[in-house]
Amino acid sequence: MKVSLTQRQFIAEVLPNPLLRNFSAPLNWVHFSDLFNIYSKNKMSALIALTISTGLLALAATWLFLGPLAVLHMQIWQAFIAWASFFHNGGKQDGILKTAICMSFGAVIGMASVMLIGPLGELGDLAAPVAVGLGAAVIVLAAHISILSTIPSSVYGFGSVAGLILLGTDMSPEKAILPTILSIVVGVGFGWLSEFFAEKMTKS
Repeated sequence: MKVSLTQRQFIAEVLPNPLLRNFSAPLNWVHFSDLFNIYSKNKMSALIALTISTGLLALAATWLFLGPLAVLHMQIWQAFIAWASFFHNGGKQDGILKTAICMSFGAVIGMASVMLIGPLGELGDLAAPVAVGLGAAVIVLAAHISILSTIPSSVYGFGSVAGLILLGTDMSPEKAILPTILSIVVGVGFGWLSEFFAEKMTKS
């Protein structure tokens, strides 16, 4: 009988569980199917819980950024990038630290890269590409430091501040860095909250 990829994951993740050692009956295909169905339902309940928590918190975050936080030039799209990065980095404490630190670091490097374009003006059309290339090189080189080793999150931060500078009205690099970092921190907070509430709903 052909076993799907999902069922293979079930075999690898669930069957070695010590709780199944008390399963005295022969593990024929009928028993396997029953266990697999229970496992699938539990997975779906976790997905639904995360769907609900993320949807409601995304609503709240959008209202917050477009309303009270708008005066600070904080950006909902930057927060969503940080939110995604939180889960990309595994959530929990790792997700918080890696995202907040590396995205903020990347934002600072992005700010410095944009500020470098002026002094490189003699390069003409190559000024911006060279500045961005130097910034990217710094991000990768800094990855040998453990706390800055999550290169994708650093790149997200670089892109976030650059995006605000390019899209914002009268937005200089110096003006863009603070709202960018604040948006990153708030986005990480919403990521943690969505994970926290999803776990609470799953356990209830």
